Amino acid sequence: MEHGESRYTLNSFVITLVDASQTVKKLSPLSDTSFDYTPGDRLSQRDRDRLYHLGDINLMLRKEGETEWTRYSTATRRQPVEKLAVSGFVLAAANLANTLPATIPVTVNRYWETDQGDLVLRFEITNTSSVPVEIGSLGIPLIFNNILEGKTLDEAHHDNVFFDPYIGQDAGYLQVNRLHGRGASLLVLPHKNAGFEAYNPLNDDPTPKGVIFEGFHEWLVHSKALAETEWEGVEPWNVPTSAMLRPDEKRDYALKFVLAPSIREIEGELMRRERPVAVGLPGYVLPMNEMGKLFIKYPEKVSQITVYPEGALTLTRQGETPGKWVEYGVKANQWGRARVSVVYADQTLQTISYKAIKPQEQVVSDLGHFLTTEQWYENKDDPFGRSPSVMNYDYDKKQILTQERRSWFVGLSDEAGAGSWLAAIMKQLLLPEKKEVNKLQRFMKETLWGGIQHSTDSTKYGVRKSLFYYEPDLMPEGTYSDSIQFRGWEAWTLQNAQDLGRSYNYPHVAAAHWVMYHLGRNRGYTNIDWKQSLEDACQTALAMVKFAPYYAQFGQMEGSIFLYILLDLQREGFTDLADQLERAMKRRADHWRSLNYPFGSEMPWDSTGQEEVYMWTSYFGYEDKADVTLNAILAYMPTLPHWGYNGSARRYWDFVYGGKLARIERQLHHYGSGLNAIPVLAAYRETPDDFYLLRVGHAGSMGPLANVTQEGFAPAAFHSYPSTLDIDGYVCDYGSGFYGYAVNSSTYIYHHPEFDWVAFSGNIRKEGDWVYTEVTTAGKNRVFLAPESLMLKSVDGKIKQVGYNPTTREVELLLEGNTLLDIEVSEDRQVLFPSEIVTDERGYRVIKPVKRKEYTLRLTIE
Repeated sequence: MEHGESRYTLNSFVITLVDASQTVKKLSPLSDTSFDYTPGDRLSQRDRDRLYHLGDINLMLRKEGETEWTRYSTATRRQPVEKLAVSGFVLAAANLANTLPATIPVTVNRYWETDQGDLVLRFEITNTSSVPVEIGSLGIPLIFNNILEGKTLDEAHHDNVFFDPYIGQDAGYLQVNRLHGRGASLLVLPHKNAGFEAYNPLNDDPTPKGVIFEGFHEWLVHSKALAETEWEGVEPWNVPTSAMLRPDEKRDYALKFVLAPSIREIEGELMRRERPVAVGLPGYVLPMNEMGKLFIKYPEKVSQITVYPEGALTLTRQGETPGKWVEYGVKANQWGRARVSVVYADQTLQTISYKAIKPQEQVVSDLGHFLTTEQWYENKDDPFGRSPSVMNYDYDKKQILTQERRSWFVGLSDEAGAGSWLAAIMKQLLLPEKKEVNKLQRFMKETLWGGIQHSTDSTKYGVRKSLFYYEPDLMPEGTYSDSIQFRGWEAWTLQNAQDLGRSYNYPHVAAAHWVMYHLGRNRGYTNIDWKQSLEDACQTALAMVKFAPYYAQFGQMEGSIFLYILLDLQREGFTDLADQLERAMKRRADHWRSLNYPFGSEMPWDSTGQEEVYMWTSYFGYEDKADVTLNAILAYMPTLPHWGYNGSARRYWDFVYGGKLARIERQLHHYGSGLNAIPVLAAYRETPDDFYLLRVGHAGSMGPLANVTQEGFAPAAFHSYPSTLDIDGYVCDYGSGFYGYAVNSSTYIYHHPEFDWVAFSGNIRKEGDWVYTEVTTAGKNRVFLAPESLMLKSVDGKIKQVGYNPTTREVELLLEGNTLLDIEVSEDRQVLFPSEIVTDERGYRVIKPVKRKEYTLRLTIE
């Protein structure tokens, strides 16, 4: 630092380099030079060996004849670099030999330069040995400011960024968004010989990781050496490559830094720069009974498309759109991951990652069966009162998890303990199955009521933190496993377990009561007292405010359940309870309204309170705060041509608090995906022309199905580390995400000006003047017809198909079974029903097929 710094102004950026190292001290958008994309505010703490900076490079090399790889990094030992002469478009240049071992068989020169006013980082690598040298790994650390330590929520949303990769080879890029989701988005692009082959965590950087720091990553151009060592036995996203340099041969590797005007305009910016762009509809998690579409745009023609594994997907070219997008139909044939490789005429390679799954209905059916059989726990001698129940599960050992060092995993409360039974109960909202419902009624009566939830006295409706606890002096010898080290704060005492003060435990229980209400009221389960169930759901929500007032000030995971409960109370005419609940929720919403960023939680930053905050601020008309919330969600919930990242709401610490393989790591389709899809799609239905919201929201809603195994096991999330790339071994928090799918999954019908008619969770076809959509969600109970802003919901019966005539504005519904239909439409429209269709006291349209199981209902919209 004492050697000074140099500042350069470009078209979009102002960049400041540390003169001694020529690494980045500050990178600001020209429009706001007070903001820094990099952690320059911590440079005085990070100005030392082994701490990475933007401008570093990592290599793994071996000479011809060698079998072992040798690692080199410019971050290992900091020394002033040797400056090189600059001219033309070069801003700064250096020979990095001083920061690398003398034994390295190559020289590495680094150039900061401009290309038509854009910032470019280029490395020139020359083989200085007498034999060929293989570059087995080449990583460029991308160091941006995601360190939240010591920041308030206001400071973090102003100062910090999150970044997500499209690991798509030559078409790949990294997008860097400010936490508040507004303003320009920084894009890192391949510029020369720098395809985005893999994305690797920099775990050797000593910056402490945790809930306040996810860690840094490197952009890997070559990854063969890592695939042979640290990643051995793991199937990477892309084929690992290396490069062979002959003696005296030089090779350049370069990245470019540009700005997109906003998050929503990233694809537009890529097209403007003539980068390959892919848009998969409805996304990249593709059920095998749904026909997807893939639209590709690039100035060069497609010369070859291949699929790995071979035959996993079938792509059929279907022509070009008016705007010159090439359209392909995509059919999933084989369960699991699949990679589409597109080679263009100029040899540019683009890869697109898909996940093929069973039909949605089958996934959910398998899930329910697995939960209520393999995870069903019957043990009348259980010392903690956990029987009967649906317990957490260890997929690697194929056994129920009854003890764990982290008490909440096995205590039937908290997200990790409640996740399994919550998923089992939410499944019944979509596909009730009598044997499963009977088991879950037993759980509700024998284990939840009077166990997890207090049933009497002054603490009635309070929810415990756990049924399991660690008290060896109070329990019989042999109660606790000798193979588990119970210690520290994770081993909860009885007093800890009995605590009613964690508000996040209440929505799980409220949701369970609410589903029982629906089963008893709408689905024919006459042995369920639906009135009591609805009251219990409401009282659970009120108990949260009463017994857990501190954490109740924050948005809750699954907190949208309180709004659904309120709407049902109002529909049923339970006025007193509805008024109580609405007043209690308004006090919370009023508090959020007073905050700039009302996303506090038990963690310093979180991505799960936004769901409830958006729903209540929208309900009470606090549109400015709802907009702040939506923008923040879009900052951490990207749309990318990769099933693991598309719609995957950021979460990176819950493998520690809710996973088997405990580490800080970007989790792919953790429960945040399903939960954040609720506000995104709610916002979309208010603005049905906003195609971006539909793409992001639907991708998030499919997240809970993406990682379910073929047997029906549902993991907490998928591990993104390239050394793993697999599901976690525990269920833990999964239920919260599946709640999002259960209450939110819908078929969306949209007419796009470029892509024509498309269906999300549906198969669409045109017949004359009519457009028909087969509904493919698990529940077949919600359809949104975007051109008419029409929402159709069945609380009983199924919507199998929707026909729409855009000329006459007629809608034709193919319904199955006795149907209770709810219609929502914008105020400037009305829906005309046949005269024989009656409306019940709750406002539902009642359709009862007389002679056959199916019924065709024709509506007209005016």
